[in-house]
Amino acid sequence: MTSPDPSPPPPAGPARRGFASDNQASVHPDVLAALAEVNHGHQPAYGDDAVTARLRDVVRGHFGERAEVFPVFNGTGANVLALQAMSERWSSVICPEFAHVNTDECGAAEKVAGLKVIPVPAPDGKLTPELVDRHAIGIGSPQRAQPAVVSITQATELGTVYTPGQVAAVTAAAHERGLRVHMDGARIANAAAALDLPMRAFTTDAGVDVLAFGGTKNGLLLGEAVIVLNPDAVRGLRFLRKAGMQLASKMRYLSAQLVALLDGDLWLRNARHANAMARRLADAARPLPGVEITRPVEANEVFALIPRDVADRLRERFAFYTWDERTGEVRWVCSFDTTESDVDAFAAALTAELAD
Repeated sequence: MTSPDPSPPPPAGPARRGFASDNQASVHPDVLAALAEVNHGHQPAYGDDAVTARLRDVVRGHFGERAEVFPVFNGTGANVLALQAMSERWSSVICPEFAHVNTDECGAAEKVAGLKVIPVPAPDGKLTPELVDRHAIGIGSPQRAQPAVVSITQATELGTVYTPGQVAAVTAAAHERGLRVHMDGARIANAAAALDLPMRAFTTDAGVDVLAFGGTKNGLLLGEAVIVLNPDAVRGLRFLRKAGMQLASKMRYLSAQLVALLDGDLWLRNARHANAMARRLADAARPLPGVEITRPVEANEVFALIPRDVADRLRERFAFYTWDERTGEVRWVCSFDTTESDVDAFAAALTAELAD
């Protein structure tokens, strides 16, 4: 695969490239061009503009005629608004223990939405119908927070990908118990690329009620969206978005980025490239003595065990995080602008450090 030619870093910015997060990647040039294209004249505010109207049509093309889209500023906002619109103040949300809503959103679901998050051990990052059954308990008891939502992540925080059948099994188990299903799709494009399927195959068609669609990790400057796939599963989202400080006045600038990503195949090309770079990195690291690839490489993340001193020395040149401080497991994330040269340079440095 031909690597994209990334824009050079700004003169005052750091030249170091790395594998810490796809949030650290640049903005795709087509997205910047889309922002410039809409940056003229006046347009109605708060989503009544022509660009947001176009976004609604584009989203329905991907997810079905009932789909409704609500652009927001960030992924935490998208998740919290979605969960809030699907629940009550006395509700609980069942999710895998590594779910972003549980580990990396500063308790926003609890603080803002008043929800109890029930984290479930899931070794591969995926919920199953059996896990839903085991934790959807106490329904009707005033002694317990009432299970209302099952939240899954696609691709998962462990880099694994639900098949459409796995999603459908979870949604069926949830719906049977009167629960709704939320999908955190921060890396949904990477999952679609890995499965080689349209996004609706494992969302709308698999019974997901509400999707938090991720764009920032796939080339946007900022902006995500709540996409309601089942309008019967939510209430008050228009009001909650405003009350939750996620309603953009100049909405066209959020919508233009999402249109640039979704009105065509940019979303898929970016994700396929990121996934391919992750496979390249895993293939280069796997044979090295002292390296253990710890999880399946299904999307754009690679998890590995390497000696701690090697990780510390590598971090002087390449940014990446330790995933598990107890074991020393590290995480390497590839992005749409990760180049083959980036991967090869990192692999060469890893090889050299392991040989010392």
